[in-house]
Amino acid sequence: MTKNILVVGASGYVGSQLVPALAQKGYNVTATVRDPGLFSQGSWSKLDNIKVVALNLTVNTDLSLILRDIDVVFYLVHSMNNGSNFVDIELDNARNFSDQLKMSQVKQLIYLGSLQPASSDSKHFIARKKTGDILRKSNVIVTELRAGIIVGPGSAVFEVMRDLVYHLPIMIAPKCINSHNSPIAFQNLLYYLLELLKVTATEHKILDVAGPALISYQKQMQIIANLTGKKVRIIPLSILTPKIAALGFKVITSVPTNIVRALVEGMCYDLTADGKEIQSLIPQTLLSYEQAVAQTLENEQNIINSDVWGFDPDALSYWRPGYAYYPKQTGHSLKTDVSAECLWRQIQLIGTQEGYFYANYLWRIREWIDHLAGGNSLTRYRSQPDKIALGDRIDSWKVIGLKENQFLSLLMGMKAPGLGRLEFRIVDKGAYRELDIRAWWHPAGFSGLLYWFALMPAHLFIFKGMTKAIVKKCKAKM
Repeated sequence: MTKNILVVGASGYVGSQLVPALAQKGYNVTATVRDPGLFSQGSWSKLDNIKVVALNLTVNTDLSLILRDIDVVFYLVHSMNNGSNFVDIELDNARNFSDQLKMSQVKQLIYLGSLQPASSDSKHFIARKKTGDILRKSNVIVTELRAGIIVGPGSAVFEVMRDLVYHLPIMIAPKCINSHNSPIAFQNLLYYLLELLKVTATEHKILDVAGPALISYQKQMQIIANLTGKKVRIIPLSILTPKIAALGFKVITSVPTNIVRALVEGMCYDLTADGKEIQSLIPQTLLSYEQAVAQTLENEQNIINSDVWGFDPDALSYWRPGYAYYPKQTGHSLKTDVSAECLWRQIQLIGTQEGYFYANYLWRIREWIDHLAGGNSLTRYRSQPDKIALGDRIDSWKVIGLKENQFLSLLMGMKAPGLGRLEFRIVDKGAYRELDIRAWWHPAGFSGLLYWFALMPAHLFIFKGMTKAIVKKCKAKM
């Protein structure tokens, strides 16, 4: 039995769920993330056979210690969120890793790539294909799985479609929305990944991963609408190009902008797949698209029942079907020579006579509006006058997460079309500290989007003022 597994790209959608699944099967797992200090391990913390290590493939670092005693590598890295030059970044990452593999004793690499159209100039497809080619130049046997749309909470393409259905009763889309692909339930993909560890690899293989049916994007969104009780009219227009559509979609969806752009670009290609070979190798019952979406909707409260939200019962009770999986966010960061301890002392005074450190009159107006609308914004409770603790209530906010000198998370309790939290984060960079104040917002439908964009100017104004005011209280050199 394979014992030691390395998951490269463990913080991504697939990796974050593959790692605990491997650990529960008894494997020793090394999971790489860019910044372990900012990475939330969630349920991983309960498993002692998982080791989290920092890895940035854009830096040509010696990986001999990370690769030592590793039997199998799962390579799940992509760089679509790194801007227009993401192809170069992805390929450089693959070259760096492939070169390091040549000096290792790794027996097999499992790479999750993308289904490929018959012909395409899409950067996304080109990057996925060339990455596989580069990894095969190492002296390690590579098993490449090529997948299309993965259906599950957090899967980027699925979440783009779900956001569009939730937020737009009438949807103008490019005509290529009628192109077809073969979506697969995440549960089925995960089973393939785990079972591949039991198959002896003797040569390079490229295996298509496919669901049981070929379905157009338009039909997929109609199925999502039917299962969520939404009424949506989709109007395909040939004059609407994918590039223009991406500009509109990035306003509607909360999926990161660069990912949306790359994915919409890829929507204009039929992605047929032949999953017979992997089904013959690893037989399983494949969920239909309807079953996969229904299962995703049933499990979506797990988004809130997590350490990001402090496993807070209020957050769980506030969550409603239709809230976007990926939140909108805005904030402000400031570098300072002030100590983390001083910044933390000031942050803990939020809601006292200091108020919110800046533009307190705007906060008070918002609180009274909420109070008059039947909200609980004037309900206050602090366990200590100059310190803050889990469960404290500051106006409409509830403390759901804190780590001394590093992090404070407040759950929004105001009546609004969505669910939000406000975070204060202090990062010690050695020569300086970085103070970041940021709002995160899961909009509920079109009204949730309007609410967010209406408050955007005030947010930009207030958070910049708050960071400066907190630092100034510590008498910093700015």
